Formats: sequence, C-alpha cells, structure tokens
Amino acid sequence: MTPQPHTIGDDQTLALARERMHEHGVRHLPVLHGGHLVGVLSSRDIALVEALPGVDITTLTVDEAMSEEPWTVEATANLSWVAETMAARRIGTAVVVEREGSDQVLGVFTTTDALLALANLAGESASE
Repeated sequence: MTPQPHTIGDDQTLALARERMHEHGVRHLPVLHGGHLVGVLSSRDIALVEALPGVDITTLTVDEAMSEEPWTVEATANLSWVAETMAARRIGTAVVVEREGSDQVLGVFTTTDALLALANLAGESASE
C-alpha cells in the first residue's frame, strides 16, 4: 500500500487534483470533506471528464468526478481477502483506514500493490 497518501478536498478543482497526482506520482487521491472521507478520485476519472467536449477541468470540482463511498479496509485486513474481494468486485482501489467506519486514512491499496505482493510471493517460492 501507499502509506500516508496525499488527499484532496472535494471542493478543489480537477486541474489541481491532476497536478497533485502528477507531482507525487500517484493515480488515486482519497477525497475529504471537512476531514471526513467522502470519495476517491483516480487519474482515470479525470481523463474521462476531460475527454468530454467543452469541459474545463480548471472550473470543475473533485466532487463532480470522484467515486463516492470508497471501499475501505482496516490496516489489519488479510491481504488475500482484500485482493480476492477487489478482483471479485472489480475494485481498483481500497482506502486503508485505522478501523472500519473511521475517517483516518492510513493508505491506499491498489491493483498495482496487489500485483507487487504477488510478485514478491512468487519470487520467494521460486528461490526455495
């Protein structure tokens, strides 16, 4: 997972979100409203909106493009269960929180993180 992820307010512009993603080399930003987790925004969300004719991402806000009600998991969640659930539900991102129902974002776990975990496991078994 990406620990201590960068976040963005739901009232910020999509242009600022894209800039923040580029600056920090991330593709997902947990979205906060008044300190509470309200969504997740991906670079894909921005690209889809930006591709619409006549859309100006310097005026549209994050809440207009984010995915609401992000899937959250506790930091102690079993990696196998998280990866299996993500695959079954076709979820690309899990927001890692301190405890279920908490707004304290600890990290972001993506399909890329799951593939890295798989590669590590495969590498360990290959060396045995």
